[in-house]
Amino acid sequence: MQNPRLASRYAKSLIDLVQEKGQLEAVQTDMLFLQQLVKSNRDVVSLLRSPIIKADKKQKIMAAILDGRVSATTLAFVNLLINKARESFLPEIAVEYTRQYNVIKNISMVKITTAVALDNATLDTIRQKVASEIPQQVQLETAVNADLIGGFVLEANDKLFDASVARDLHDIKKQFSQNIYVSAIR
Repeated sequence: MQNPRLASRYAKSLIDLVQEKGQLEAVQTDMLFLQQLVKSNRDVVSLLRSPIIKADKKQKIMAAILDGRVSATTLAFVNLLINKARESFLPEIAVEYTRQYNVIKNISMVKITTAVALDNATLDTIRQKVASEIPQQVQLETAVNADLIGGFVLEANDKLFDASVARDLHDIKKQFSQNIYVSAIR
């Protein structure tokens, strides 16, 4: 994050506003859409960060992209950011909004990374097991990383549980490089 304090303040202000208006869920959906847009389209990020493109041009382009896809409140917020020359922080603000939304709604984000994609039955089993350990509502995010070879990595509430084959192989390599077995024989 370039400026977490700024992102936190703008996200907090937006949350306060939409709670008063009763639009918390709608704007959360919009922020998820904005996060996906930024991840999938680097041109939007370049547009937001460009010092060459004027504010009115950015507003027109963003209006064309977002019109009909986000609420009027979200579009007005994006225009406010552009007017204040803070549009380059929009991706950070969207992520921070989602984090604060999850705190308000008592939702815990859990990320599981596996070597291969998991089927829905396995994901449901994992979700139920994690939900029994965490007193919050669980939202499961999945990722695939073939470098794990097998097993999984589970991240929940700033904790990491690494049960991957790659981690086991790394530990074995470390043990052999320390050569603790030779000194134990003598």
